Amino acid sequence: MPDALALVLALACLAVALAAAVARPLWLPEPVAAAGGAAVLVVLGAEGVAGAADALADLAPTVAFLAALLVLAEGCRRAGLFEAIGALLVRHARQRPRRLLALVFAVAFTVTAVLSLDATVVLLTPIVFASAARMRTSPKPHVYAGSHLANSASLLLPVSNLTNLLAFHASGLSLTRFAALMALPTVAVVAIEWLMLSRFFAGDLARPRVTRAPDEDPRRLPRATVAVVALTLAGFGASSPLGIAPLWVAGAGAAAVTLPALARGTARPAAVVRAAEPGFLVVVLGLGVIVATASDRGVASAVRAVVPGGDSLLALLAVAFVAATLANLVNNLPATPILVPVVAAAGPAPVLAVLVGVNVGPNLTYVGSLATLLWRRVLHHEDTDVDAGEFVRLGALTVPAALVAATVLLWFAARLG
Repeated sequence: MPDALALVLALACLAVALAAAVARPLWLPEPVAAAGGAAVLVVLGAEGVAGAADALADLAPTVAFLAALLVLAEGCRRAGLFEAIGALLVRHARQRPRRLLALVFAVAFTVTAVLSLDATVVLLTPIVFASAARMRTSPKPHVYAGSHLANSASLLLPVSNLTNLLAFHASGLSLTRFAALMALPTVAVVAIEWLMLSRFFAGDLARPRVTRAPDEDPRRLPRATVAVVALTLAGFGASSPLGIAPLWVAGAGAAAVTLPALARGTARPAAVVRAAEPGFLVVVLGLGVIVATASDRGVASAVRAVVPGGDSLLALLAVAFVAATLANLVNNLPATPILVPVVAAAGPAPVLAVLVGVNVGPNLTYVGSLATLLWRRVLHHEDTDVDAGEFVRLGALTVPAALVAATVLLWFAARLG
């Protein structure tokens, strides 16, 4: 098939898959749209069987790692970790909404960094709703904080975001070096998010709806589960020097919280499989084949013409803003494998600049990241929604400033190293 026709077909399949993720029509489930699009490309000859197999093989370790993290996060939920966190939030907020916001920031940052942004969106968001309800204060600032930090606070570790996992190997960095380079950018982004959100929602944070203190919740943190999470995080840090793939560390953590629950009968095998989000994993694999086809048939060349080479400050800023723009046009998951191969030859700093763009940039629009789309689903389950105009206005305040600050500090950290 001619490259031009293959490119048009691949972009059409990508558009259908993303539209299914946004609109979620009953007649076209997201896994069917993504996997079906990949199959169409192979059947019609836009992508060869060998090329599709290579794309799937490249993604397989990353997808398995993500599945292990999701099972670990579900084990934490099952053990009561998130409910206990909710009780601690209410107890230590002392009926002060601004203090609750600060605690939500701290918890969302920690959960995102250690257990991935999906855990923050799926498991922490309902807890934030419940905590605000118990304090009888507006949940809006706290729910927005969870959404924004799920994206922007996921800069810190490779395990924090699927986009990081997709780019980690290409960066050539160890996990500890990755974290060292991303530490200052992450701090800057979180600080900007705090300043902007606390000002944007100043009215909601002024006072609780009523002054009656919430009832005490006796739940405490499950120590064994906290220990497993801590050991898993330590294992991630030690995996690179020891030459152990992070997948095995994540798998061990997931097994440590899941196998005892299966033995006790508090978890069922089917529930464990559902926790791994197989439908979402199929979407990732399908998009991987579609994006590989589009990239090989012309998108990579077009991006290469737009993105400057090198790792100067201006080059990194350009990479970050191009990545943010592309993420808001086609979603950050497809944007990452398109951009990373283009900039990887210039060294790790441009690869990390891509991550700044695709992780921070999606806070500007609903379609920027799968996590934001998932967040909206959680809001619907809570019988609420957010105004699209309000979402974009808040993103316009946080995203440009965060992109600049994070990229400048990334450039500075790379120069120090």
